[in-house]
Amino acid sequence: MRIARDRIVTALRDRGQQARADWVERELPEHVDPAKHSGLLATLHLNPADLVDASSP
Repeated sequence: MRIARDRIVTALRDRGQQARADWVERELPEHVDPAKHSGLLATLHLNPADLVDASSP
């Protein structure tokens, strides 16, 4: 299961968190492993289930 970085960025920008979105864009890989980055997603108050790519394995 992977999450497209763009989905995280979009979610942050929708909440008005431009600086965090910019940081995510620079620092995270194109496809994010929610297990590996669970702490970061929790810090950003993002639910991985809401962001998962439908086509990801």
